[in-house]
Amino acid sequence: GVTFIMKLPDDFGCLVFDEDVMRKRLPENVCCKLKHSVQENFTLDDETCNIIANDMKNWAIEHGATHFTHWFHPLIGISAEKHESFISKNEHGNIIMNFSGKELAKGEADSSSFSSGGLCSTFSAHGHTFWNAASNAFIRGKTLYIPAVFYSHNGEILDDRIPLFKSMKLLNKHALRIFKLFDNVYVKQVFPTVGVEQEYFLIDKKFLKCREDLKLCGRTLFGTTSNKMQEEVKHYLSPIKPRILAYMNELDEELWKLGILSKIKHSEVSPAQYELVSHFSLANIAADQNQLIMEIMQNIAERHGLYCLLHEKPFFGFNGSGKHINWSLATDTGKNLFEPGYTSLKNAQFLLFLCALIKGVDEYQDLLCASAASAGNDLRLGGNEAPCTIMSIFLGEELTEILYSIEKSIDHSEKICINSKFNINIFQKLKSDNLNRNRTSPFAFTGNKFEFRMVGSSMSIAYPITVINTIMANELCQFADILENGSNFDKDLTEIIVNTIKNHKKIIFNGNNYSDEWHLEAKKRHLFNFKTSANAISQLIATKNIEIFEKYKILTKVEISAIYNVLMQNYCQTLHTEVMVMDSMIKKQIIPSTEKYIKVLCDTVLSKKQITAQIDCSAEIQLISLLSTLLSELYNNTDILKENLITSNKIPNLFERSKFYYKKIFSVLNKIRKSADKIEQNIDKKLWPFPSYSDILFEF
Repeated sequence: GVTFIMKLPDDFGCLVFDEDVMRKRLPENVCCKLKHSVQENFTLDDETCNIIANDMKNWAIEHGATHFTHWFHPLIGISAEKHESFISKNEHGNIIMNFSGKELAKGEADSSSFSSGGLCSTFSAHGHTFWNAASNAFIRGKTLYIPAVFYSHNGEILDDRIPLFKSMKLLNKHALRIFKLFDNVYVKQVFPTVGVEQEYFLIDKKFLKCREDLKLCGRTLFGTTSNKMQEEVKHYLSPIKPRILAYMNELDEELWKLGILSKIKHSEVSPAQYELVSHFSLANIAADQNQLIMEIMQNIAERHGLYCLLHEKPFFGFNGSGKHINWSLATDTGKNLFEPGYTSLKNAQFLLFLCALIKGVDEYQDLLCASAASAGNDLRLGGNEAPCTIMSIFLGEELTEILYSIEKSIDHSEKICINSKFNINIFQKLKSDNLNRNRTSPFAFTGNKFEFRMVGSSMSIAYPITVINTIMANELCQFADILENGSNFDKDLTEIIVNTIKNHKKIIFNGNNYSDEWHLEAKKRHLFNFKTSANAISQLIATKNIEIFEKYKILTKVEISAIYNVLMQNYCQTLHTEVMVMDSMIKKQIIPSTEKYIKVLCDTVLSKKQITAQIDCSAEIQLISLLSTLLSELYNNTDILKENLITSNKIPNLFERSKFYYKKIFSVLNKIRKSADKIEQNIDKKLWPFPSYSDILFEF
C-alpha cells in the first residue's frame, strides 16, 4: 500500500544481514576479517565466528526470528533447509537464546536422502553444510536463513553453488591477465553479472482438486485446445487484473524486504502467463535470489487462492515458460566489458572478450545445451515460442558485418576506424539502442550483454552460469597464454581476433531459428541439434567436457558423472511419473465418464425408438460409435504403455532407458492424449471430469 511505498527506501533489504547491518553491529576488525575471508577464501577463526553468530542471532531475534537454518541447494536444483531453534538451557536450567559460531559455520544433513548420482548411499549418509559468507543471511517468517554449500562426508560436491563460485574465481583470474596485457592497472576484479527474466503461470487453486496432472506433474497431460487461443496476443502487456495485481504487489513487497530488486512485471503472451524481471547482480547472488523468487512466488500464490506453475509447458498449444539469463562481465571500476568503447584500445579489448565468448560457445555448444536440458524443457524448446535445440549466437547485422570485414581486412567505411597500433580495423562505438533483437536466438547479444534464452522456467540458473563462466575463462586463458608468450603483441592480438572469426563464425546466425532452412543450414555447419534433453545431458560425460572441468578444478570426473546421473534420473523419473498419472486419470476418470455418456446416448436412442421406429438416431449412433472406438484405443494404448514402462524399468543404463522412453513411450503417450482430447471435444461438458483449458486459462 501507500504506507509501504513511502517507507520503501528504508524497508528495502530490511530482512537481510547485509554489509550495512554488519558495519553497524560488528566491530570494525571483524567486518574486515569477514570481507577478506570471502575475497581470499580462508576460514575464519572460532572467536570471530562466535562474535558474528551472536550479533546475527540478536539481529534476527529483534526481527522476530526464533529459528535458524542452513539454506543450501542439492544437485536436484531445489532448496533445502533444516530449522533449529535458538532455544537452549544454561547450566542453571534456564531457557536462553543461543547461537554459536560453530552452528553458524557448519551444519549436518542426511546426504543419502538427496539425489547424489551415486556419491552418497545410506551407509555413508553423512553430509555437511558450510556457511557461504559470500551471500547474505536473511529472515523469512520466524527463521534466520544462512546461505550454505553442501559437501559429502568424503569431500565431494553435492550442490550447484560450489562450482559456480569456482567458475567466478577462475573467470576473474584469466580476465585480469587480459587486463594486465592491455596495461590496465586499475581493474582489480572482474565478475559475471546476471539479470533474470522469470516467466510463470497463475491459475486458480481450485483447479488442482480436479486435475491430478497439474497437482503431481505441474502440467496438463490432457486438454484439448480452447475455442479461444493466443493468436490474437491480447494478453501480452495487457492491463493486469486486480486479483493478479494484488498478488504481484505482495510479491514485490516481500522480495524488496529481502533485498531482491524486482524491477519489471507484466502479462506474457499466453493467457494466465506473466513475467518478473529482477535487476542485475553478481552471478552467485542472482542464483540465490532467483531460487528465492521461485519459492516466494509459490508461497504467496497460496495466500491469494492461486497456484503458481513454473513448468516449462503447462498447457498444450499455448506458449510455455522460460527463464532468460542475461549475462555480462563487469569490473570493480564499474565498467561493462561488453560495452564497446569510443577508443580503439577499448574496442580491441571488447573484440577480444567477444571473440573469447564466440569461440567458447562454438566449442562447447553441447555443454551449454546440456545445462538447459530437462524433461519439461523438451516440450518447450524447438517450438515457435522458444529457441530451437540448435545452439547459435545472434550478434545483429551491424556487428556481424564488422567482424567479417575484420576477418577479410575490408574497410567497413562508416563504422571502422583504423587502429595503427594493433594493425586491425576496429569499429567505433556501437549504439545498443540501434541493435535489433532476435527472439528466436538461444544466445543473443543485446547491446552490452548476452541473453541465454534456452533455460527452462523451473530450473536453477547456477549450472548454466557455471558453464558460461568456465568456457569463457578457458578461452581467455588460451588467449592470455598466446599474448604473454608471443614476441609481437600487436600481431598476436590481430591473429587471435581474425582466426577466431574465421574458425568459429559458423556459430553466428542472425536469421529465424524457427525456420526449416536453419535446421538444414546448421547441419551443413556441423552444429549440434539435440532432439531430446537426454541426448544433450549425455554430452556432460563427453571427454572434452570432463577435461575442461577437471583442468580448472571446477568439478572432478566423479562429480560430473554424479551430475549426469542425477539429471538423467530426474529425466526418467519425470516421465515415469507422468505415465503413472496418465494411467490413473484414464482408468479412474476418463473411461468411467465416457462410458457414462455413452450410456446416456444409448438411453436416448432407445427412448426415441420407443416413440417411433422410423425416427432418425444416426447422429447419436455415430457419436456412440466414435466414443466407443476412442475408448478401445485408450484401453489398448494404456496397456501398451504399462508394458513399455515395465520394460523400461528393467534397463539399468539411464541413457538407454531415456532412449527407450523416447522411442517407445512418447509415441504412445501422444496417441493416448489425442484419443482423450477427441473424447473431450465430443462429450457433454458436465460429464467431462476435468476443468477445460477455457475454464483454467480464462478465469480472470
